[in-house]
Amino acid sequence: MQISREQLVQVLRTEGDNDTADKVEGDLPEQIDTDRDGDALAAAGLDRTQLMAKLAGGAFGGTLAP
Repeated sequence: MQISREQLVQVLRTEGDNDTADKVEGDLPEQIDTDRDGDALAAAGLDRTQLMAKLAGGAFGGTLAP
């Protein structure tokens, strides 16, 4: 699944997780692929399973591409 770095950072900041948002901004590409970038997401402190649950729950809106 793909998501823009900007959307992910926005959600993290909305949740008050500014430290992780800063890591994402510095370490991940503009277009994040959860499969390709799984290790980088984990390094930023994001569990891929939890991230997928947020995506499935609509936390990122309807602009995701499968």
